[in-house]
Amino acid sequence: MKQFIFTSVILLSFFVLGCSTGSITMKKTELQIVVKIENNSHKTMNDKYLLYLPKDYDKDKSPSPLILFLHGAGERGNDIEIVKRHGYPKVIETGKDLSFVIISPQCKEELWWDSDELFTLLQEIISKYNIDTNRIYLTGLSMGGFGTWDLAIKHPGMFAAIAPICGGGDPSKVCAIKNLPVWVFHGAKDQVVPIKRSVEMVEALEACGGNPKFSVFPEAAHDSWTQAYNNPKLYEWFLEHKKEN
Repeated sequence: MKQFIFTSVILLSFFVLGCSTGSITMKKTELQIVVKIENNSHKTMNDKYLLYLPKDYDKDKSPSPLILFLHGAGERGNDIEIVKRHGYPKVIETGKDLSFVIISPQCKEELWWDSDELFTLLQEIISKYNIDTNRIYLTGLSMGGFGTWDLAIKHPGMFAAIAPICGGGDPSKVCAIKNLPVWVFHGAKDQVVPIKRSVEMVEALEACGGNPKFSVFPEAAHDSWTQAYNNPKLYEWFLEHKKEN
């Protein structure tokens, strides 16, 4: 049986990287723009990414959970400030404290998220920061929702949980993540990415034994991400899941 969660109420109020060097001083709820180092080999991403460190981050103490956030098609380009329009970067800019290291890369103009490149960049982030590798989470909206599905399917052992928003993917490959906690979000009135793209992924997961959550916002069009990312239950849900070695 499908696990649909319908809601029309806003309940309250991510990417990976380029490359970086040097020490970083963070203030509470501050987004740091990190610049690549020389010989950056990343083909699909801009040379900068947004970094958020939680206020209790300490490189020498307990490792922090990580969220990789993938933006949508409208935030592609060479201006990293554009990435702050939606999703976790926008939430952080409003002053909200989050309990995760959050990495938000930018895809180059007219290109698409490349899962193998994202995976490589994620490995670089893990090597640079004090990350709990059993608590790595993945989420994205629209084009980033498609990227979320694809990256998780190609590298299912990397993530503790994923949350694709108004995206879609290849239902024939989704059994690769049948044991991965998945929370899907979509607007019922979405005419940019029809809700059937999420429905077919959820149904395919269920058919191979998965148990995804599926939240449909009845009055939302393409922008289902505002309600999703402003929902504190999503943050709590991420932290409930830890990858078992």
